[in-house]
Amino acid sequence: MEFKFLLLFLTAMIAGSLVFFAPNFREKYFRLVLVFAGSYLFSITVLHLLPELFNSGFDGGEIGLFILIGFLLQQILEFLSSGIEHGHIHHLHGESNSGVITVMLGLFIHAFLEGTLLSHDTLIGAESVAHVHGSKSVLIGIVMHKGPAAFALAAVLSNSLSKKWTLILLTIFALASPLGMFSSSFLFENGILQKEGIGMLYGLVVGGFLHISTTIFFESSPHHTFHWNKLLVSFFAAGLAIASEYFI
Repeated sequence: MEFKFLLLFLTAMIAGSLVFFAPNFREKYFRLVLVFAGSYLFSITVLHLLPELFNSGFDGGEIGLFILIGFLLQQILEFLSSGIEHGHIHHLHGESNSGVITVMLGLFIHAFLEGTLLSHDTLIGAESVAHVHGSKSVLIGIVMHKGPAAFALAAVLSNSLSKKWTLILLTIFALASPLGMFSSSFLFENGILQKEGIGMLYGLVVGGFLHISTTIFFESSPHHTFHWNKLLVSFFAAGLAIASEYFI
């Protein structure tokens, strides 16, 4: 878990710091990186997370309900964060302080919940679930998603706050997913979180992933124009997801 903690934390910090050290990154590469991350996240959700949940012994109807609730919950979180988790870069709405609080609240809850998936080996793996693939693909997917989200957050905050406060809030965001990972593992190992609660929690996260990844796809071509580079990036990300799920 220490490796996952460092990987998640450093990914967010380094990606967010690009706002200060590589100012041209946004215009040149950010959109393609976002499409790549969204395609990979969607592919892993379909290839790995959905089959695992529905084959894990949980009631299929309940899991479907939790996925739907997670999808709708993500819409609420995006209302708070203004869509930063799928790449929206803009000025904070409303008063500066209230705008910062709502953005950080929405992003922190989202990142905390997705971190619970990284207790994968401890939680689902501990309950004799029929899962034959590795969990590295899930970690890679969350890392790929966290990088663009951290960059977008730092870009938004730097428009309204000093560099010092931008880095402080970026650090808080970088800690959210590791805290979710450690918290869910601790609650399960101490008997506070039961298997049924794990299924509900994972269903919520999967629903959120479906919302985020499909939103990235739809927003990458808002006027339905065809872009070879985005298509190739999407196919490459899906191919990488297949490889990481079945061959690595």
